[in-house]
Amino acid sequence: MNREILRIAVPAIVAGITIPLLGLIDTAIAGHLGSATYIGAIAVATMIFNLLYWNFGFLRMSTSGLTAQSYGRGDHRGCVAVLRQASLMAVAVALGIIALQGPLLRLALWVIGPSEQVRSLAAHYYRICVWGAPPVLLMMAAKGWLLGMQDSRGAMLVSIVASMLNIVASLVAVYVFRQGFTGIATGTLVAEWLALAYTAWLVWRKVGSSAAELDATGTAAAAGDVSFARFFSVSGDIFVRSFLLMLVNLAVTAIGARSGDLVLAANSLIQQLNTLFAYFLDGIAFAGEALVGKYHGAGNSPRLRLCVRRLFAWAAALTAAFTVLYAFPQVIFGLLTDEPRVLATAMDYRLWCALLPVAGMAAFVWDGVFIGLTRTRGMLLAVAVASAVFAALYALLPSTMGNHRLWLAFVLYLAARGAVQTAIYATHRP
Repeated sequence: MNREILRIAVPAIVAGITIPLLGLIDTAIAGHLGSATYIGAIAVATMIFNLLYWNFGFLRMSTSGLTAQSYGRGDHRGCVAVLRQASLMAVAVALGIIALQGPLLRLALWVIGPSEQVRSLAAHYYRICVWGAPPVLLMMAAKGWLLGMQDSRGAMLVSIVASMLNIVASLVAVYVFRQGFTGIATGTLVAEWLALAYTAWLVWRKVGSSAAELDATGTAAAAGDVSFARFFSVSGDIFVRSFLLMLVNLAVTAIGARSGDLVLAANSLIQQLNTLFAYFLDGIAFAGEALVGKYHGAGNSPRLRLCVRRLFAWAAALTAAFTVLYAFPQVIFGLLTDEPRVLATAMDYRLWCALLPVAGMAAFVWDGVFIGLTRTRGMLLAVAVASAVFAALYALLPSTMGNHRLWLAFVLYLAARGAVQTAIYATHRP
């Protein structure tokens, strides 16, 4: 079981770490174009796309859980049916984004509120890269499908190839074709479509190679029985959940911004620590999606429960390591900034840095387990309750606590997510 978990978790962690590489490369190229405005424009445009695509994470999660269950049943036609449904929905969503690109851009810029010069450049970047919505969303669905097929290595390759293509295409567009800032967006767009071609080839190979294997071990009473209504129901729960998660994260940023630039900068450093921990725990969660879904589909409850116990054991080990590391965060903070006032301010909140992994561990692991079980309504309920806890605590705690009020509310929000999911699993144990 440990080998099975690590076989999926390690490539998933590597793939997750490559994700911020895209933004870093674009920012680095923009930072050498001669104006700080370019960096701000990349940051704003990247934020717009992150907020936009965040809400459609169900294309990966729904696909992963439903595919894993079909895989566990040995139902090849069911696996292909999920892939087809996810791809159709990805194309439909992408076309909707392209059709509504103008209103979406105006709304995002109004919410973010950048300067006029940054606004103009960010809008230019957005109008080019929005045509990458189809490949981005299709690759999201493909990675979920590969993960459900127990092939986290394939999902990792998709992320790595996309990152490498982006680096090469952007550098060529900017420095070879002399397109300047426009070249960053052009290179990103070209890379996304090229990466989609590679992904399609990878998926096509997997479809062919898995057919004989699953047909030989199939135990499903009815092949290809994953209905679109089922896919849509699971996706709807995850969509609403993602929206609530986005609201909480926006609230954390907005509250920090209203506390002054120094607190905003310090909070940004703390959020980076939480993001780094999330990349590692996501690997454990992805293993949960694939393996729990497989055992649930196969009706193997003893193996499923063993898997859950081992997932928590690995997550606990990672959490212990990160808790010790985050208890002394000055080294990591020093790598992120050399501004003395920001460093001093961030260190005032080192207690919350150490508590973030402990509070968030259960929520991350349960998310993977619940996706594998397709208990998405439970995931939605947990986030809804936790969001209410966050809002209530921040409103009720005394303002004299300052920025500590925000982080206490956020830590308890993470803990509440895990607590609710623990109660749901205990009540409806597979």
